[in-house]
This record gives sequence, structure tokens and C-alpha cells, in this order.
Amino acid sequence: MINIQNGSATVTQENNIDYQARCDLAAAHRLAVMDGLNEGSWNHFSLVSPSNPTHMMITPGDTHWSQVRASNLAIMGPQAEMVSGPRKPNDAAWIIHYPLHRARKDAKCVLHAHTPYATALSARKSARLDTRSSQAAASFHDDVAYFDLYDGILRAEEEGERMAETLGGKRVLMMRNHGVVVTGESVGHAYLSLYLLERACQFQLLATGNGGHELNQIPEEVAAHLGRENRKPTSGDRHFQGMKEVLAEKDPGYVN
Repeated sequence: MINIQNGSATVTQENNIDYQARCDLAAAHRLAVMDGLNEGSWNHFSLVSPSNPTHMMITPGDTHWSQVRASNLAIMGPQAEMVSGPRKPNDAAWIIHYPLHRARKDAKCVLHAHTPYATALSARKSARLDTRSSQAAASFHDDVAYFDLYDGILRAEEEGERMAETLGGKRVLMMRNHGVVVTGESVGHAYLSLYLLERACQFQLLATGNGGHELNQIPEEVAAHLGRENRKPTSGDRHFQGMKEVLAEKDPGYVN
């Protein structure tokens, strides 16, 4: 239990569901550092508030992910206003995340990151994730959309709306020359997807090298089955719980 005095929000036993959501989102940030998925104090993770679906919990601005905790997450309302939190997120955070949450009610959690291998794949001309090239890749079979126009610094909500339109009903948006957006019905679901996506891109780039290496293909029906299994909202629960147990030993401060 914590009390947060910045802004109007307070986390107490009366809204424990929000506190647990804060802890999960903070844990995802700390795990991303452990797993090498972060980029300093940039990028952003968000989660729809369980107690108020018009509010979004999101990474505080200019905060290294190793220092994100339950109590310093920013809470933003539907007009991009700060409801609570010590630091306002950067403008791109709102532009990317809120339109996606609004367009996809099942996308409770949205993770945007510049992970090394996924970003490298996004920089290769015309490159696509081969979802029949590995077990990790098959987790995303028929579940990846591509946003092929790099707009530079995001300045308007309409850009986020275009991303949401491109994503459609899929789980992953590969952003050309930029990075990735991953969605999930829970923090655990989204985080496992981000982790597996980075691994899938790593395997593909290592296997293909400088070109000329043909990838062996998993049978279509097997890849389709793996994709369906990994779209299930509970697919990341056990993995995420296990990783939170690692945090409880090594980096427990995220719950404060």
C-alpha cells in the first residue's frame, strides 16, 4: 500500500486493484532493463487504469526505467492532462499510446520500445518478420502490422490515430526505422510478447547474416497454432509472475 500525494490520485487499500496495476507496469520497466530492451529514459509503457478506463498509467518523462516505481508513474486523462505523477511524459507518449488504447479496448497495455534487434530489422529495406522462421517468431504468425512511414518527431494525435488504423486488430506494429509497439490485454501478456518479439528478430538477423541464407520454414499449420496460443490473454501470466519473483529478490523497490 502506498499513498501518492502528487496530483489528485491516491493509492490506498480502497483501490488496491490500481496499486497492483501500478506494480505490474513498474515491474515491466525494471524487467526491460534486465532484459536489455530499454533505451535510457526514452520510450514508454502504458496501461489503462482498472478503476477508470479513461485514465492511462504511463512512463514518467525523463526517468530511467531502472527508477520507475509504482508511485512515480504518470496518470493522464482523456484530454492529455496530467491527473497525477511527478513528471509529465513526453508528447510522443500521449500521441502513440492514447489513440491505440482508444481504438483497441482489448489493448489494455501498450509497450513502445526501441529494442536493438527489432529496430535493426525495421531498418532493413522491405524486411519483414518471418513468422515461420523460429518458435519465437511463430508466436506472432499473422499478428504483425507494418507502419512504413517514418515521420520523425511525433507532434500531433493524428499520427497516433494512423498507427492505430495500421495496427488494426493485430498485436504488433513494426515501425519502419523506429522500433516496435506491442499490445496486450495485461502487462504480463504484453511484456512476454515484447520479449519474444525481440528474440524472434534476433534469431532472424543472426540466421540471415549479410544475406544469402535461406530460412527453414516451420509448417504453416504449426505456426498458425503457435500464433493462436500466444494471442490468448493469459499466455504471459506465468512467465511474468516468475520474472517478478526475480525482481522481488534483486530489485524490490519498484513496488514503492
